Amino acid sequence: MARFWRRLGILALAAGALTWGAGLLRDSKALEENLVRLHVVANSDSQEDQDLKLQVRDAIVAQLNGVMEELDSAQEAKEFLAEHLGELEDTANRVLQQAGSHLKAQVSLALEEFPTRVYDTFQLPAGLYEALRVTIGEGAGHNWWCVVFPTLCVPASSEGFQETAEASGLSSQLAGTLTREEGEYEIRFQFLDWLGQVKNWLHS
Repeated sequence: MARFWRRLGILALAAGALTWGAGLLRDSKALEENLVRLHVVANSDSQEDQDLKLQVRDAIVAQLNGVMEELDSAQEAKEFLAEHLGELEDTANRVLQQAGSHLKAQVSLALEEFPTRVYDTFQLPAGLYEALRVTIGEGAGHNWWCVVFPTLCVPASSEGFQETAEASGLSSQLAGTLTREEGEYEIRFQFLDWLGQVKNWLHS
């Protein structure tokens, strides 16, 4: 009888964990669909190339922030970016040229797999996100990631972040998902990563 109740307790805990996990996966999927990431890849890990990466990043972010704030959805943001890839690439290459670099940048919009990332005032779970990708030269150096829609690349307080996220169409629940305390993130996102591994294993 004791074994029966022990097994029943384990099953109840497992069912609760799966129910909780299903909610986390829904939030994670909703974030993937409602955010557009920025991914800047340096030519190499030399100090010069890493400095160039940051200069290009700053120029791209400055060009996009005002425009992105006027858009109402991630879909609008994706359409705008797709229509202006050439202009953004020109901006990146102008920065490189002004810095005296012979390198060239390529700008594209594509689905990319991102790991869990921790920023100053928010964190994002790992997942498959639409991303504006800026590749400098060989693209063999360290990356820089952030979010161009909503415009979250500029450091802000948690309150300011929440307002920006909600103004861009994210529900208060999803915005809250991004601004939880660090300890909560570790548990939630590690659990999401584990569920993702289980999902991949089941499909393999």
